[in-house]
Amino acid sequence: MLKYMLIGLLATTIYTASAQKEGKTEEIPLWHGNMPDGPGPQGIEQVSAKGSVTNVSQPRLIIHLPQHPNGTAILVISGGGYAHIEQGNESGPAANWLQAEGVTAFELIYRLPGEGWAKKTVPFQDAQRAMRLIRSMAAKYNLNPDRIGILGFSAGGHLAGITETMPGWQFYRGTDAIDNLSARPDFAALIYPVLTMMPPYNQTHSRKEIIGNNPSEAKEKEYSVELHVNSNTPKTFLAQATDDPISSVNNSLLMDSALHKAGVADELHIFPSGGHGWGMGKPGSPVAAWPALFRKWAKQNGFWE
Repeated sequence: MLKYMLIGLLATTIYTASAQKEGKTEEIPLWHGNMPDGPGPQGIEQVSAKGSVTNVSQPRLIIHLPQHPNGTAILVISGGGYAHIEQGNESGPAANWLQAEGVTAFELIYRLPGEGWAKKTVPFQDAQRAMRLIRSMAAKYNLNPDRIGILGFSAGGHLAGITETMPGWQFYRGTDAIDNLSARPDFAALIYPVLTMMPPYNQTHSRKEIIGNNPSEAKEKEYSVELHVNSNTPKTFLAQATDDPISSVNNSLLMDSALHKAGVADELHIFPSGGHGWGMGKPGSPVAAWPALFRKWAKQNGFWE
């Protein structure tokens, strides 16, 4: 396990919109026919001026295809407290950056638990299905089946964390042959993640949306990512700021400790400032260093050429 305490580190990677020019995008639905636990919301999907998505009735993957793919694929998941999807600030820019770097990025637009679905677990269904769907398309997109990762921000970090630590959990009944494939990512990156649902870190909006205001201790444990870490958990990259006002930095510290105890290699970056919701990071800020650090880590571990 490698830890870095970063003090005053300046950015080495800057995302720009020009990354979109490095390739093209496609969209595919996650589910064929009836998806689990409908009916879900009515009307059209809503997208704010800042790119915040709600009223999701058609979960899907937006595939960012690089001009020169390197064989690596990453499922990219925005946060938003499980109440909306911060596509404009998080998964969109990150997917475009990955695309420009030669990585095939699969941006997940997932169902939100408070939008009329039969179960609160629909985001976890969608993330598992997305991992399996990506694996099913490895040959089509020239992907190395041993280099399929997951990247999540904030609540999307919780969704990515549940997916990496509970890949065998049956969140839904299989619908086709794709669901026989593994939902386990080969590596994971959790950026300012919400991970634990246990006190005293149980006041997040993510917790409220998934398990309610007054859940049992058993429910809190069931959806606390760090409590599901085991030797099968993939190598993990973590990044968070000490002044995060939404998700305590202890979320990352707890996960780091759990990975260490399970014998799983990880890399933890704690930044002195940055707050929450920084996406790719404001140019010149300490947190803007994370993309280059993640790329270096992924290359050192054989996940990125």
